[in-house]
This record gives sequence, C-alpha cells and structure tokens, in this order.
Amino acid sequence: MKKEEGFKVGDKIVYPAQGVGIIEGVEELTVEGERLSFFSIRILEKDVMIRVPVDKAERVGLRKIITDSSVRDIVEILTSEPTSRGEEKVSWTVRHREYADKIKSGSIEEVAEVYRDLMQLRRDKELSFGERKILESAKQFLIGEISEAKHIAPEEAEGLLYGLFQGNKEEE
Repeated sequence: MKKEEGFKVGDKIVYPAQGVGIIEGVEELTVEGERLSFFSIRILEKDVMIRVPVDKAERVGLRKIITDSSVRDIVEILTSEPTSRGEEKVSWTVRHREYADKIKSGSIEEVAEVYRDLMQLRRDKELSFGERKILESAKQFLIGEISEAKHIAPEEAEGLLYGLFQGNKEEE
C-alpha cells in the first residue's frame, strides 16, 4: 500500500511497533538549542502520548491507517498460502528476527504475513513462548488497524481474524 504524504491534526495513523494513534497536535520544542516541530500522538490501545519530529515522520514509518477497501487486500494475504522457506529447517532465532523486523516495519501487509505464517505453524506444532508473543503482537496490530479502518469495535475485528483461522487451535 502506498504511503500518503502529509499528516495533520486529527489524522489516525500507524506508528510502527506502537500501533494505531491519532495526531492530537503539533508542538514547537527547543532541543539542543534548535527549534523543532513535533507531532503529539496519542496511541489508542495504550492511551499514551508520544512525540515524533515532523521532519522525521515518514522516515520512522508513520503512515495513515489503511482504508476499509484495503482490508480486503489484508484478508487476501491472511487467507493465502504461507511463505514456505522450509521453515522447519530455519532456526527460531532467524525466524524471530525476521518476524520482529516485519512487525517493526509498520507495514500491515508484513504484519499480516507474520500472523498468517504463525497461525499456520500453530496448526502443525505447539508454538514456543517467543512465537506466541510475536503472534499476539501481530494480532493486536491487525485488530487495531482493521477496527479503525472498518469503523468497528476491536472485538469485531478480532472476530473477523478468528473466523479466518477457525481450523486452528483455540487462541490463548
């Protein structure tokens, strides 16, 4: 999905590794003698405020949330066949690093791939603590963005995800 240029107060955004937030203001602060502009962003799930330099917003991966129509593309990724690289031969540390990098990227498509791949892996074996933690992060990221994009409650977005993977073991 294409990144949109320009953010303004009131925009709902995604901040990688933090989740969905809303730009509540722009502040001028002096940092090391230099006057800088910062977006004040409230992260919705955690209800915390963070500041992101306006001139670095794109570089840190700040982006607008996906549209309702883009959710179909995410569902397509979630229901497609998992990426197969002979996962059983790839060490967990390598997979963990790749999954963590995908989640930190802030790309909803990459997060959807992580969720899909781990849900498929869970069909075949019990996930380790680390794998469950990554799966939970991906799930929360997807729930947050899908619920905002479709203007539905997070519980409904979670139900949508659950419905796509009903053949899997019950989620913890």
